[in-house]
Amino acid sequence: MSLPEICGFSVAPALEHLDLVPPAVAEVLVEWAQAEPSVKSDVGLIEIDPADSDTAALVEKFGLNWDLAANCVLVAGRRAGLERIAAVLVRADTKADVNGTVRRLLDARKASFMPADQAVAASGMEYGGITPVGVPDDWRILIDSGVITRGDALIGAGVRGAKLVAPGELFATLPRAEVIDGLALTTSTGNPPTGPVTLDEVAVRLV
Repeated sequence: MSLPEICGFSVAPALEHLDLVPPAVAEVLVEWAQAEPSVKSDVGLIEIDPADSDTAALVEKFGLNWDLAANCVLVAGRRAGLERIAAVLVRADTKADVNGTVRRLLDARKASFMPADQAVAASGMEYGGITPVGVPDDWRILIDSGVITRGDALIGAGVRGAKLVAPGELFATLPRAEVIDGLALTTSTGNPPTGPVTLDEVAVRLV
């Protein structure tokens, strides 16, 4: 993938700007590149105004196509007193099937979005910048196949002031990633989910 502009933002190689992402994200980017050499040239980073971190803001203000963005959802489930957590990456024009596919994969009786304050504290990332790159080692990373089979995907970088972008298929090579069919649900209209964002969802509705 070349690293052109996206909606007027210059895209730079992510590995050359590790100072712009949290340490855990930087560490995994380096690890990922060691296992998959194309990461060096194909994973880009853009700097944005933190106020524009929301997917909806990027769409409205800069004309970003919804089908370019992917959202990372942090989901927690519990069984026999043990909490199980997954970072779930789905296309921004879909929503994660939290109480269906995700719950079954976690083998939990019930699954739900992690509250925003808990998601930030547990991930070490900023509200609005949650990404599957660099989540704790004991969390599962679940990626909907719809992210893999399209073109480039824009995701969070762990902070509100930056985004990562790479070919969708490259995310299948992210360390510990599991590509799952049917992980996301489409809306009845085929448009992105709309309506107010609850506190329990804020950590996941922003790429």
